[in-house]
Amino acid sequence: MELQNLKGFIDDFSKALKENNAAIFAGAGLSSGAGFVNWTELLRSVAEELRLKIEREQHDLVSLAQYYCNEHGGRGKLNQIITDEFQRRASITENHRILARLPITTYWTTNYDTLIETALRENGKNPDVKIDPENLALTLSDRDAVVYKMHGDVSQVHKAVITRDDYEKYELTHSLFTTALQGDLVSKTFLFIGFSFNDPNLNYILSRIRIRLEGNQRPHYCFLRRIVESECNNKEDYDYARIKQELQINDLKRFSINTILVDEYQEITSILRMIEDSFRKNSIFISGSAEDYGAMSEDTAKELLHGLSNELVKRDYRVISGFGLGVGSYVINGALDCLQSERKSRIENNLVLRPFPQKASGGKSLPELWDFYRKNMIAEAGIAIFLFGNKRVDGKIVNAEGVRNEFEIAYSMGVNVIPVGVTGFQTRILWEEVMNDFPKYYPEVQVFKPLFEILGSTSIPDEIINTIMKIIDEIRRRI
Repeated sequence: MELQNLKGFIDDFSKALKENNAAIFAGAGLSSGAGFVNWTELLRSVAEELRLKIEREQHDLVSLAQYYCNEHGGRGKLNQIITDEFQRRASITENHRILARLPITTYWTTNYDTLIETALRENGKNPDVKIDPENLALTLSDRDAVVYKMHGDVSQVHKAVITRDDYEKYELTHSLFTTALQGDLVSKTFLFIGFSFNDPNLNYILSRIRIRLEGNQRPHYCFLRRIVESECNNKEDYDYARIKQELQINDLKRFSINTILVDEYQEITSILRMIEDSFRKNSIFISGSAEDYGAMSEDTAKELLHGLSNELVKRDYRVISGFGLGVGSYVINGALDCLQSERKSRIENNLVLRPFPQKASGGKSLPELWDFYRKNMIAEAGIAIFLFGNKRVDGKIVNAEGVRNEFEIAYSMGVNVIPVGVTGFQTRILWEEVMNDFPKYYPEVQVFKPLFEILGSTSIPDEIINTIMKIIDEIRRRI
């Protein structure tokens, strides 16, 4: 895909993520990277037993499954084939992990495996899994995402949708899934991953939406692998396959589905990382605590903290704060003032507050809980700003180790760190460490180092804020 078009897709999908309007539709291709065979390979033995060639039947596997059931007087043997395959151990892929980390609350899949919900749980999220139409009437408390398994689950393989008979009955047996998916396709931006668009159910649903909203459909996206000549039998086959793919891409536009062509499936992981990077860099974590403002007066410190968060929210960034003493309240007030003046109604889009728990729970000691808390909070951000960093211990002002811990966690997670050295204390030490080994943190030394030098010298709030914004702009320019 052309770089410009790729950037447009990343920007559009990142915007949908921020607005909580992003959704995923996962096909068999997403699971094949985890070690499961694709449907062609799954039904290879079925084709051989029927004395057919799977290569000739791969575009109509639904009928192939039906022929097999017809020959055996039922689907018992087919159920066993599916069970044997999908109960094997399989590891979730990096694609699953990225999708689970992103703030996506809606997942649709035709897969029977449990990889999506496993990845969500490993990321500390609580998925509400819908397998049967009856599940749609129930809501799991404290859910973080809904996983719609419109063709069933390996735990109920006898109900799995796979044969022509299953598809023909679908509108009668699963009409609630059809209605729910239509609603999501109308209101959310979907990214189709590992999907070939040969599924009769989805094609029917897409056609209904197209007819009703002709020219007004919401934009969606899909990944397809570009036809490779070396994988075709001859030049004639390659030309035929390439022409057919071009026709398919144009046909998908009828449904407002834009195609992202990749040369290798590994490129999908890189693109998903770009999306995650783009989204995270719109979220900025502000770390700091202050019993004492050092060389700065309290009024100057307040002006800096208030003005910084105000400017970030004005530029539509999402500010994350742990409510550090002497810092958090000014950060919050600055953000709220901007939200009020800009008349932004959804506070959570621009301000996330995570006050630290004061009691241990869940079998963790308080330091362990704080470490866990910090990691989860910082994981949401792509940029972290550090200010001041001191606390009072036995009547004395000492550097805050918590600010250092947050700096180290942020750097280990690939978060861009911006210590404002002029604010002193722990942050001054962190700023000096960055300056003494600058390429470790910012390889583009010539661009960033002069800006960081300013953060270690000027104490004028407006100059500090303007410099931080220039650094953030440069960081985002390099996504």
